[in-house]
Amino acid sequence: MRPLLRPHRTLLSISLTALTATMTTSTSTSGTQSSPTPTNQPSQSWPTRPYTPTSRTWPYKPQDFNRADPTPDTDFYSAPRFVTHIDDQAINLLRNYYAHTLPRKGRILDFCSSWISHFPPELEALATNRSNESGKDSSTRELEVVGLGLSAPELAANPILATRITQDLNVKPTIPAIPSPTSDKFDAATCVVSIDYLTRPLEVLGSIRSHTRTGGTIHLVLSNRCFPTKVVARWLRISEAERCEMVGDYLWFAGWRDVEIVTLSEGGKGRGWFGFGGGGDPLWVVRGVNRGVVGDGEGQGQGGAR
Repeated sequence: MRPLLRPHRTLLSISLTALTATMTTSTSTSGTQSSPTPTNQPSQSWPTRPYTPTSRTWPYKPQDFNRADPTPDTDFYSAPRFVTHIDDQAINLLRNYYAHTLPRKGRILDFCSSWISHFPPELEALATNRSNESGKDSSTRELEVVGLGLSAPELAANPILATRITQDLNVKPTIPAIPSPTSDKFDAATCVVSIDYLTRPLEVLGSIRSHTRTGGTIHLVLSNRCFPTKVVARWLRISEAERCEMVGDYLWFAGWRDVEIVTLSEGGKGRGWFGFGGGGDPLWVVRGVNRGVVGDGEGQGQGGAR
């Protein structure tokens, strides 16, 4: 469910910052990504601000989640797209963030997944068992990554995935139980530039939380690229800062806590026509923690606390 970004394809993505003025594309192909950031670095911090809910009840209307193209997503994404959807600089920033925040052991759910998850080399090695000399049996992996997405060919091409699930979350927003030799709960969940396509985000994020251990985390990565006919209507009407707050609302009302907005990059300034000459795609992470049972009055679900 990710936006197309590479000019060697016939479709172009839209930079939402300049939606009313210009279309933007990237000059890099999926095969020419720059070198990833090393993962053996000390703890790193990024500009981070706490999210604070401004409403005690779900503040959005059903029409906010309408889309210009209401046809099934399985039709739109029927042809696999082996492309990346943020530029190389943003990819490296995301890998560096993952290197400092994602667990080295346990289970990670990568939802709205694709042929690449942008994990740093160290985590890729743990997930694919390259760091384990005992063999290639998935039960011996230190890190198990479960991929859930719309395109079976794309998921099949992602080497870090131990389990692959093809599912349209806009039709079936509940995450299935996925047995594991170690634990049935996830330690973390990731989603890269795809949360804006979900028409039932509360159900999806609430279901993920129910499958996440207490203390587990979720990391929703945002940029300003999209297929404008497939994102929810409100996404196109609001600013980048408001989109971060909107995703914070998604997490809060789905029961996640300690919600924060992390700025990995504000992107290039003064980008020219079609995105050339800029300083890279902007990138944010809206993240939260599963603290277990949400108390009365804390505002869970579309009808408020329950």
